[in-house]
Amino acid sequence: MEETLKHYPVIIEIPVAWGDMDAFGHVNNVVFHRYFESSRVAYLEKIELWKYMKKSNIGPILKSSRCSYKIPLTYPDTLSVASRIISIETDRFLMEHMLYSHKLKKIAAEGDGIIVIYDYSNNTKAPVPDHIRENISKLDKL
Repeated sequence: MEETLKHYPVIIEIPVAWGDMDAFGHVNNVVFHRYFESSRVAYLEKIELWKYMKKSNIGPILKSSRCSYKIPLTYPDTLSVASRIISIETDRFLMEHMLYSHKLKKIAAEGDGIIVIYDYSNNTKAPVPDHIRENISKLDKL
């Protein structure tokens, strides 16, 4: 696992809950997006975007999310969910996710999401703040 996820600066561990499974006996496809979301939130905490949003009302909004399912997951299992930013534009960045199953010792899913910086006071896009851009560059060596 270490080799697979070594280029991801944020990795969280999530246990698979019994309730994550559906009638087909595997983790429901929607739940994979929640796993990615949890890792994305941890990343945004690390770059202090939530802190910035609290004082400015400018923060992230998810534009799109994609998941490529590799193998089905079942309870019990523990997952490592990793996130990194692979590109930054004026008002958005592209975040990549990887989901690793400890039980199966394989990548279970890969995905990505486009995060737009949004001014919630004025209901419009906003540029990525310079200090957030710097925090991303330090964390992801961009």
